[in-house]
Amino acid sequence: MKKIFTFIWLLLVVVTVSAQENYKGVNKEDSVRTYRGGKTYEVKHYAQKAAWGKKPQNVILMIGDGMGVAQVFAALTANGGHLFLENFKYTGFSLTQSADNYVTDSAAGGTALACGTKTYNAAIGVNKDTVAVPSMREKAEKKGMATGVVSTSAITHATPASFVAHQPNRGMYEEIAGDFLKTNIDVFIGGGYKHFTKRKDGRDLTVDLKAKGYQVLRNIEDIEKVKTGKLAGLTAPTHNGRISERGDLLPRATQTALTILDNTKKNFFLMVEGSEIDWGSHQNDANYIMEEMFDFDQAIGKVLEFAAQDGKTLVIVTADHETGGMSVNGGDISKRIVEAGFSTGDHTATMVPVFAFGPGAETLTGIMANAELSQKIMKLMGL
Repeated sequence: MKKIFTFIWLLLVVVTVSAQENYKGVNKEDSVRTYRGGKTYEVKHYAQKAAWGKKPQNVILMIGDGMGVAQVFAALTANGGHLFLENFKYTGFSLTQSADNYVTDSAAGGTALACGTKTYNAAIGVNKDTVAVPSMREKAEKKGMATGVVSTSAITHATPASFVAHQPNRGMYEEIAGDFLKTNIDVFIGGGYKHFTKRKDGRDLTVDLKAKGYQVLRNIEDIEKVKTGKLAGLTAPTHNGRISERGDLLPRATQTALTILDNTKKNFFLMVEGSEIDWGSHQNDANYIMEEMFDFDQAIGKVLEFAAQDGKTLVIVTADHETGGMSVNGGDISKRIVEAGFSTGDHTATMVPVFAFGPGAETLTGIMANAELSQKIMKLMGL
């Protein structure tokens, strides 16, 4: 009987995960391999203040899900040769292998970055023995810092969940939503509204969030008006749509989170994820990848503007893994054309870039495991 219940539970998890990750199943025949130019944006350059040997007061970790070197260079080409990422003078590489697989998934990759621990694919904030491991966000909160998480995916999805929740499987979205109530996180913005409200247990967790002092808001126009206090921005039933639907939600949400955290007058930690770089790469779609890379890079621009003026903030940009086995087979920077190639519709094992700006950036160079990168960041934070 126990085996039957276990099988049913696993089946429900698989069905739920499949429904939430249908972006992986798009017909590759409909994908676009050549990006032929489009809208561009101005890139500003910021000088990093002398910070050698100093410790940061604030840390902002930005994760481009599925973002490899090819995705970065393709976006640089497509924007006429410039990205906000050019501002990062300290660079390195992260090795992404999980504890049980040469090719990681976003849950194990996110947990390694969040918690400094290698774990099995599908794990959220637990080690390979399913024991909960505190994330850098949780440690920062315990230390008295303000904290936040922003994502274009559901806030309960693998990467953002890794910084908040502790569950044995990434498909446990409702349980992950419940874990948000066990924290004092100051601000979180992303999709996933139905995981808080339309639940099997009949509970409406937004009622509990409001009781804890959170402003619970649904659209970015209302969300970006918030300057202080606790905020739960739940912007879609599950995941936010593509740029054509969501617009510049990520840069606006990032700016809102920065404002709220800065106004606490505490040191802070913020994680920002550009989720759908991964989705465009799963679909082998150069247009989709470029629009998501531009969106993520403009969010990086918001963070850099703050960090350059503040002088006390360390910014790290990296990825949980590469997706698509993307290559840049041809193109033209002056015409903003990118000819992309792909070796798979799934994740790959290749190492991914690490970019750092601000106090302590010089310690985050070279080749390192993703868990080691996390440990180095936590050491800089005094955690």
